Amino acid sequence: MENEIKEEKQMKDEGRVVRVLSKDIEGKMTVYSGLTKIKGISWALSNAVCKKLKIEKRRKIGSLTDVEIKKLSEFFKNADLPKHIINRRRDFETGEDKHLVGSDLELSKEFDLKRLKKIKSYRGIRHSAKLPVRGQRTKGHFRTNRRKGSGIKSKKKEKTDKPYVK
Repeated sequence: MENEIKEEKQMKDEGRVVRVLSKDIEGKMTVYSGLTKIKGISWALSNAVCKKLKIEKRRKIGSLTDVEIKKLSEFFKNADLPKHIINRRRDFETGEDKHLVGSDLELSKEFDLKRLKKIKSYRGIRHSAKLPVRGQRTKGHFRTNRRKGSGIKSKKKEKTDKPYVK
């Protein structure tokens, strides 16, 4: 009897969709892999969060209580993590170390690119030309508006003025 109730509750939890940091995550995923679906959270960070908050990694994310979900959200707002995991060290405007997640990360990245383009730095020019920024070779890759090679020709249908007669 008790096993049936537990199984029923587990099936209900797995079918649930959990919303963490404005991202919907399926309930049947584990906490460890489910957190990586949020932009700005890597596997290493997900592991660190699970250890820091003492949440079992293999637990299904649908089985988390509202209190635990709130605890996750609060942790990411003011993350107390080692510097090598944080994605925004020595922020350009403030100079402090912080970790950005979701739409905040996208916005800051966009503003950084706009600033680079505005000051016409090498990286900014490469970004605006849609060329590689980090020194990759461009002879074989990053080629836009490519056409078919000269050896490949498209077949054209010949037009005939005569109508089809039997």
